[in-house]
Amino acid sequence: MSPTAPARRLRLGLPRRVFSQVLLMQLAIAAGVAVLATGLFLAPLGDQLDDQAMRRALAIAQTTAQQPQIADDLRGTAPSPDGPVQRNAERIRKATGAEYVVVLDKRGVRWSHTDPGRIGGTVSTDPGEALAGRDVMEIDEGTLGRSARGKVPLRDEDGEIVGAVSVGIAYDSVRARLIHAIPGLFAYAGGALAVGALAAWLISRRVHRQTRDLAFSDIAALLSEREAMLHGIREGVVALDRGGRIRLLNDEAQRLLGIGEETVGRSPDEALGAGRTSDVLAGRVTGTDLLTVRGPRVLVANRMPTGDGGAVATLRDRTELDRLGRELDSTRGLIDALRAQDHEHANRMHTLLGLLELEMYDDAVEFVGEVVGDHRATSEQVTEKIRDPLLAALLVGKATVAAERGVALWVSDRTRLPDRLIDPHGLVTIVGNLVDNALDAVAGTPHARVEVELRADGRAAVLVVRDTGPGIPPGQRELIFTEGWSTKEPPAHRERGIGLPLVRRLAERQGGSASVGEADGGGAEFTVVLPEALTEPGERPALAGASTAPAADEEPRTVKEESR
Repeated sequence: MSPTAPARRLRLGLPRRVFSQVLLMQLAIAAGVAVLATGLFLAPLGDQLDDQAMRRALAIAQTTAQQPQIADDLRGTAPSPDGPVQRNAERIRKATGAEYVVVLDKRGVRWSHTDPGRIGGTVSTDPGEALAGRDVMEIDEGTLGRSARGKVPLRDEDGEIVGAVSVGIAYDSVRARLIHAIPGLFAYAGGALAVGALAAWLISRRVHRQTRDLAFSDIAALLSEREAMLHGIREGVVALDRGGRIRLLNDEAQRLLGIGEETVGRSPDEALGAGRTSDVLAGRVTGTDLLTVRGPRVLVANRMPTGDGGAVATLRDRTELDRLGRELDSTRGLIDALRAQDHEHANRMHTLLGLLELEMYDDAVEFVGEVVGDHRATSEQVTEKIRDPLLAALLVGKATVAAERGVALWVSDRTRLPDRLIDPHGLVTIVGNLVDNALDAVAGTPHARVEVELRADGRAAVLVVRDTGPGIPPGQRELIFTEGWSTKEPPAHRERGIGLPLVRRLAERQGGSASVGEADGGGAEFTVVLPEALTEPGERPALAGASTAPAADEEPRTVKEESR
C-alpha cells in the first residue's frame, strides 16, 4: 500500500502577517465605530420623533380649542354624530392628518370621534389635567390603540373651561418615520465604513511594504536577535537618524567612544565634541576604513547610509594591531641598529687586524682606545644629561640608527632632565615618534642633522626636536595633527597619519600641548610641553612598571609617524 499523505489540519485564528492583522484590526475598528455611531444616533432619534409627534398633537389640539364656535356648539347642542362639533372635528382631523380629534365636555363625554358610535360615551383616559386647565403631552393607549396625544382645555369667550380637546397622532406613523430614516442612516454609515476600509487598506499596504510582509512574531524575534547581536559583537555600532542624531549605541561603541546611553538623541558633535571622530560619524568625512583617534584608542570607522535617510557607522578597535605594527617598526629599527653596529664592528676588526699584521702594535692599541672612548663618550654624554634610563637608552639606540642612515643625531647642550619622571613610558613614546619622524624627514639630504633637547622647567618637561629637513608649510602645521592625514604611501602592515595625532592626544591628556614651527636655519621644530611630568624634588618617582601611561592594549609605546 502506498503511504497516504497526512491530512492538513485547519488552522483557525488571526492571520500571522502584519499586513493582514493590521487590516483586520482597522476594519474591525472602522465597523465598530460605524455601528456605535449609528446606535448613538438611533437611540435618541426615537425619543425625538415621539416628542415631535406629541408636540404636533398638542399644536393641533391648541388650534382646535382656539376656535370659539366649537365651545359655543358644545354648550348649545347635544352630542350627535351629525352635530356641528363632530363636523368641525372631522374637518380638522382630515386637514391635519391626525388619527383623531376628540372634543369632550367637563364630564368626559365625547362630542366627536372618528367612530361615530362612540360619540356620547365617556373617554377611556382620564381628562382631569386638561379640564383643570393644563396642557398635556403623552404616549398612551386608548380605544384606537397606542398614540401620541396632546390634550388642552376648551374655554368659552369668558375664559371658563367648558370641556377639553384631545388630539392623537397614530404611533405607527412615528415608528414608520423611524424605520424610514434607518436605511438612509445605514447608507451614510456604510459609506463611512467603506471610506474607513479603503483608508485601512492603504495604511496596511504601507505597513506591508515597511515590514516586508513579516509576522509580529518574526518582528519580535528580529528585535531580540538584533539586541543580542548588537550587544554581543566586539565591534562598535552607532546608528543615526535622518536628522543626524544618535539613536542607538551598542556596548562596544560606548566603550570605544567613552560615552553612555545619555548621548542618545544628541548629534555626534554634542556627544563627542568637535573632531575627526564626530566628522566621520556625521558623514562630513567620507571614505572606507577611515582612521580616527578617540582618547587612547585608534579606531577604524565605516559609515553606511540607510533607506530612511539615517546612517549606521561601525567602529573597530585597531589599537592592538597598531601597537603590533609599531613594535614591528621598533624591531626593524633595532635590527637596523644591530646591523649598523655589526657593519661598523666588522670594519673596525678589519682595521685592527691590519694593524696587527703590520706589527703596528702601538697604533692598534691607540685605535682600540679611540673606538672605546668614542662609544663611551657618546653614552656618557647622553646619560649625564638625561638621567632617566629609558630615555637615555632610547636616544643611544637612535644615535646608532641615525649614523647608519647618514644623519647626525645630537643631544642639545641645554638638555637636563632629572630622574623624576612620573610617566617615562609616555615620554619615550613621544620622543621615539618625533625622532623617527625627523630621521625620515632629513634622510638623504646633505648635512642631515637632528637635534634633541629635553629639559625640566619646575615640574614641567619640555621636549624640542629640530631637524634640517624641508620643514612644514604654515598651512599644514595643524593639518599634520589630523588623524589619517599623510603624504606618503603607508607600509603594508599599517596605516600612516596617526603618530602625530597620538603624540598631541597624549600630551593634551596630561594637560600639555604639542606644536610645530620653523627651526633656525630651516627645517621643522616640534615642541611638546608636559606641565606635570616630573615629581617634586626629593619625592620618589613612580616605578616604570607603575606608569600612568596607557596600558599596552590601549596606547602603543612608540609610533613612527610618516605624515610629512
